[in-house]
Amino acid sequence: MIDTKKPHWVAAYTKSRNEKKVLERLTEAGYEAYLPLQRTLKQWSDRKKWVEEPLLKSYIFIRITEYEYYNALKIPGLVRYIYFEGKVAPIPDNQIEVLKLFIEEKLEIETSDKPLNPGELVEINIGKLKGYEGEVVRHNGKKRVVIQLDHISHALLVTVPRDYLSKKKTSKPISRCSNV
Repeated sequence: MIDTKKPHWVAAYTKSRNEKKVLERLTEAGYEAYLPLQRTLKQWSDRKKWVEEPLLKSYIFIRITEYEYYNALKIPGLVRYIYFEGKVAPIPDNQIEVLKLFIEEKLEIETSDKPLNPGELVEINIGKLKGYEGEVVRHNGKKRVVIQLDHISHALLVTVPRDYLSKKKTSKPISRCSNV
């Protein structure tokens, strides 16, 4: 379970299409919450428009202690926490920071709930993501960096040019970054 005194990031499900409302309610209640949003071009029959949509549908990240655990669930629209082996799955701070960096860099991101195949270790050498490591895999002939957020059953696929990467000999990935 989560340390009573130290806050940890956890992932939680929201009601469908309620992510922004839940973020607002959590913030108003004094919780630290994060909802990764991505700009996408939406096509309607009469127009196109850029809109900000949640990167992970029906997911929100909350930084809480065990003491706050049940009170946060009282927020309207928050359904339940994500569990791993019967316990709330804390997400390491560095994984949330990587996600924030990807959003800030405005990289093309798509999500996938398919398992990732292990491959060659790489390191990002350019930009704010410099120093992050990952594994190389191929996806539809394109090269992409993949950040695996543990315990939420999703992977984030992020487009990074091949020349941003260099091979690593042996190292343990910081955030289970992978290049697809």
